[in-house]
Amino acid sequence: MAETAHSDGAPADKGAASWETLPGERKGETEVGSYFISNYPPYSQWGTGEVSHAEEVISKVPGKDTPLGLYLHIPFCRKRCKFCYFRVYTDKSAKEVEVYVDALTREMALYKDQAVFSNRPLRFVYFGGGTPSYLGSRQLKSLVDRLEESVTWADAEEVTFECEPGTLSEPKVAALKDVGVTRLSLGVENFNADVLEENGRAHRSDEIFRAYEWIQGAGFSQVNIDLIAGMVGETDSNWKDCIEKTLELSPDSVTIYQMELPYNTVYSQSILSDGQTSPVADWEQKRAWVKYAFEQLEQNGYEVSSGYTMVKSSNNKNFSYRDSLWHGSDMVGTGVASISHVGGVHYQNLDRLEDYVEAIDQGRLPINRAYPLKPKELLIRELILQLKLGVIDAGYFRNKFGVEILEEFSPAFKRWSEEGFMSWDGDRIEVSREGIIRIDGLLPEFFLPEHQGKRYT
Repeated sequence: MAETAHSDGAPADKGAASWETLPGERKGETEVGSYFISNYPPYSQWGTGEVSHAEEVISKVPGKDTPLGLYLHIPFCRKRCKFCYFRVYTDKSAKEVEVYVDALTREMALYKDQAVFSNRPLRFVYFGGGTPSYLGSRQLKSLVDRLEESVTWADAEEVTFECEPGTLSEPKVAALKDVGVTRLSLGVENFNADVLEENGRAHRSDEIFRAYEWIQGAGFSQVNIDLIAGMVGETDSNWKDCIEKTLELSPDSVTIYQMELPYNTVYSQSILSDGQTSPVADWEQKRAWVKYAFEQLEQNGYEVSSGYTMVKSSNNKNFSYRDSLWHGSDMVGTGVASISHVGGVHYQNLDRLEDYVEAIDQGRLPINRAYPLKPKELLIRELILQLKLGVIDAGYFRNKFGVEILEEFSPAFKRWSEEGFMSWDGDRIEVSREGIIRIDGLLPEFFLPEHQGKRYT
């Protein structure tokens, strides 16, 4: 996963998202249900009857000042992790993978003639999954060559590519650099072989270090490492060892997610069908591990970039993909189950590979469901996403939406302040360390009443 991977690919069938009813958050245990908030309104509110709104905004020339990004979903993995809830496939033949890759390039060709792409440079490109690095070097180069018949990212601020360590080779890493990748995100998750095995990860510890040597040698502009706090089998001593090893590698940024249990994971199904107790550490323990990691990273020259990411203080602290998307940019998501946000309309592609390919074969965009946002929903979406950064500017929302957010959302801000999760001075609103490490459990308090307590997807 990467900094905002949860907001791409196929959203999981997560649970209710009200702050008061968040599964396990009050009691502490990690129960099956919703936690990570990646978009708004909840995905469960998007409908097939709203697809015409997506088709309309795609066909219109957008505002000249709205940035545009591209997401490309590669839904293949060597193995399905027991905590994974994305739309991924582990059983496809080389021929089936090629059929999908071809469909992806043809979807891009369909977009080329739409007004949404007319004379608009791409600000960012994101290859997400699944496992984009599942593709071979030759297949990757072929994919990029065919995509470039429709779109170019030569001038993009950022081109991100997610990798699983065991799928990399030195030639493949070189190929990623050659096709213009500027930010490589390595899904380490944990350094312990037993923990990786228990959680269903395909790679092993030695593959992490081998891959990292190749990555360093290639000279990418930015390298990110993903970790997950609270994987099944995690211990205090092992977590400390993971942070030590991360510091030894010294990546440009470190993204740390807290293990959650959306409904359609292997672990969740065992709990729901067999009545097993949750094998995942409770929220207090996970937050303690994240706090420890943040403190150690800060002592070694990193600083907080979001509720999940620490970045070297000497580096450019911006993430074009994340920051553009969280400030209202357009993003076209291509591939099975991919999510887009264009002209104030959310929409998602068909979520079965066979249906997706069939739509492309018929020469039509594979849009399955959509949601046109009302003005206040657009405001809430940007507010909750930017709160994940830890610092927001009330003046930004005043200028863009004509709303005084401290007044409009007074009850939520007041309670956050009283519980020590937030403070403000003038227009600068800052989330505390205690607030930032539990940010996803707090954000639903800003939802409209009709979205409180709804299933997230």
